[in-house]
Amino acid sequence: MRTDKLTTRFQTALSDAQSLAVGKDNQFIEAIHVLKALMDQESSTVKQVLSSTGVNVAEVNAKLNEAIVRLPQVEGHQGDVQLSNELIRLLNQTDKLAQQRNDQFISSELFLLAMADSKSVASDILKAAGTDKNRLEQAIENVRGGETVDDANAEENRQALEKYTIDLSERAAAGKLDPVIGRDEEIRRTVQVLQ
Repeated sequence: MRTDKLTTRFQTALSDAQSLAVGKDNQFIEAIHVLKALMDQESSTVKQVLSSTGVNVAEVNAKLNEAIVRLPQVEGHQGDVQLSNELIRLLNQTDKLAQQRNDQFISSELFLLAMADSKSVASDILKAAGTDKNRLEQAIENVRGGETVDDANAEENRQALEKYTIDLSERAAAGKLDPVIGRDEEIRRTVQVLQ
């Protein structure tokens, strides 16, 4: 699998997973390293997908930390870490899923979907948290909005609306919206009286 086919966020997560494996003296980069790196990203698509399936993200994060601590440690490997066979299989399956969806790039949320079918520690953690393949597929479709991944920055672009705007309807429903909005006539009268 070519890494240039990965979205920018997924490439960053693989780099972070490598750093995590080196920092913990692990010999191989495992799926749990990658999932942990994806969960630690700011405004992560993976966290968004998991949250929408009803998974307690903080609990999954804690279990990932526990699993990483239990991995075998190797001293004196000079920072040479390799992808584990399990992770290579998962990345190939993720690539296959992207091709089935006619995506030009491989996005991080498809890694979750590939994990749903695998027999790995990361998959066991997700299943124990209460997610399954059908729920993940539904959540991914909701996040994607029916769009394909045609750009390496698709994940960042997808969340631009939430990042740079405020949902006034949501804030009004939550009672956090100032009741002055939409009352132009009253505001004009108040300003006129104060002048």
